[in-house]
Amino acid sequence: MVLPNHNVTGIPPSRSPMEKALDQGFVWLTRLMAWGIVVVLLLLGFPIAQQAIPAIQEFGLGFLFGSAWNPVNNQYGAFPMIYGTLVSSFIALLFAVPLGLGTAIFLSEDFIPVSIRTALTFLVELLAAIPSVVYGLWGIFVLIPFLRPFQMFLYKNLGWIPFFSTPPAGPGMFPAGVILAIMILPIITAIARDSLASLPPDLRQASLGLGATRWVTIFRVLIPAAFSGIVGGIMLGLGRAMGETMAATMIIGNSNNLKISLFAPANTIASLMANQFPEASGLQVSALMYAGLVLFALTLLVNIAAEWIVNQVKAKYQ
Repeated sequence: MVLPNHNVTGIPPSRSPMEKALDQGFVWLTRLMAWGIVVVLLLLGFPIAQQAIPAIQEFGLGFLFGSAWNPVNNQYGAFPMIYGTLVSSFIALLFAVPLGLGTAIFLSEDFIPVSIRTALTFLVELLAAIPSVVYGLWGIFVLIPFLRPFQMFLYKNLGWIPFFSTPPAGPGMFPAGVILAIMILPIITAIARDSLASLPPDLRQASLGLGATRWVTIFRVLIPAAFSGIVGGIMLGLGRAMGETMAATMIIGNSNNLKISLFAPANTIASLMANQFPEASGLQVSALMYAGLVLFALTLLVNIAAEWIVNQVKAKYQ
C-alpha cells in the first residue's frame, strides 16, 4: 500500500508582500541607475556643447573639414586632428586586436599549466597599471629608435605609397599608434579572456564530442559565443586610444598640418586640447570645446556601430 505524500505539491509557495516589495524596489533601483548613466552623459555633453556654441556659429560644419589652426588670426579647422585621432586609433587596433585576442585564447584554454597562466595573466594586466607618461618616455627613448629601421625599410621600398612617402623623423603617427596599441592591449586581453572563460564548459565538450578539433571549436564555437564581450573590450580599448592624451602628445609630434604619411608628425584632438588649453582664450577656447565635442560624438558613433555589429552577429548565430 502506497501512502500519499502530502509534502509534494505542484503549487509553488506564495511570496510574501515583503519579497514582492523588495523585487519591485530592485527593479526601480536598476532602472534609476540606467537613467543615471544618461544623466551623466548629458551633464558631460551639455557644458561642452554650450561653450562650443560661439565656434559652431562662427565656423559651422566647415570646422570639421578645415585644415588651418591659427589662433593669431582666429582660423580654426579640426580635420588634421580628426584624421590623426582616427588613424592612430586604427593603427592601435590593427596591432592590439589580433595580439590581444590571441593572448586571451592562449590564457583561457588549456595550452599551458594553470600556474603559468596565472603568472602571465598578472603580467598582462600589469600593463594597465603603468602611467601613460612612462609609456611616453619609453616610446621616446626605446620605441622610436627600435621602429626606425623598419620605417626606413618601408620608406625606401614602398615610398611610392602615400602612407610611407616621407622619411621617418622620430615622432609621428606610426609610433603613436604602436604605443597606443600597447596601452590598450591589457584592456582587450582581459575582457576577451573573461568572456571566453565564462562560457559554459558543456559548450566546448559538445563541440569536441561532435568531432570538431580544438581550433574549430575555438574559432567556430567559442569566439562567436563570446563575441559580444570581445567587441565590448575592443570598444573600450578604442575609446582609450581615441582619448589618450599624455603618451600620444609625447610621441605623435603635435603637428597641426595634414599629412597622409604615417611617418610624418601629426596630432590628435586630445593632444591638441592638452597642448593649447592652458594658454587659450576667447574664440580659441570655444574652438577647443568644439573639437572636444567632435571627439565626444566620434566615441558615441563608434559605440553605436559596435552595438550594431554585435546585433548582426547574434542574429546570424541564433
